[in-house]
Amino acid sequence: MARDNVKARRIILELLHRPDGSLTKYRMAKETETNISWVIALLRKLEERKLVKETKVQDVDKLIDYYLTLEKKSIHFDFFIQEPREYFLSQKKTYLLTTYAAENNISYHLFLTRFDTYVKEEEIQVWKEELFKKGLLGKGNVRLIIPPDPYIFKFTQKIKGLCLVTIPLLLIDLKREGGVCMQAYEYLVKKYVS
Repeated sequence: MARDNVKARRIILELLHRPDGSLTKYRMAKETETNISWVIALLRKLEERKLVKETKVQDVDKLIDYYLTLEKKSIHFDFFIQEPREYFLSQKKTYLLTTYAAENNISYHLFLTRFDTYVKEEEIQVWKEELFKKGLLGKGNVRLIIPPDPYIFKFTQKIKGLCLVTIPLLLIDLKREGGVCMQAYEYLVKKYVS
């Protein structure tokens, strides 16, 4: 089922981005580049778990938990640079800030300790070379993450000049991070669901 996990994760992302049930099964299949029978089968499985009813999300928190069980580990690289916010503000390359940096620009509950950043796999070498010239390699204040599926770049928002993940992706990443991020997650999930 590993190959199909990509399809399942994409379908769940679509559900989380339109939890009100307004997305048709056919539209979901088109958006996720899967066939309709696969969408129907997964929705049936999610309904059995009481996570959705048709395409309406019933339990955001448990649907995120299910998504996390399907995920494979991301590849990441750590750096320390001076003034990371200004660095990202000046970027022309595709990126998406998540966890601490994204939450800090959306709801301001987490202390900004690290700029976790999704980057495209085909651009990773350029990012690494540029950051290595600007700072130090190793645990620091910038983490470049290659997502297991570039599909996430579909879901972006721009706030204060920075490219951030959307709220559903942020919820997933905060829950995966755990620790202090869970308090921010709990606040955001309540706000998102209401």
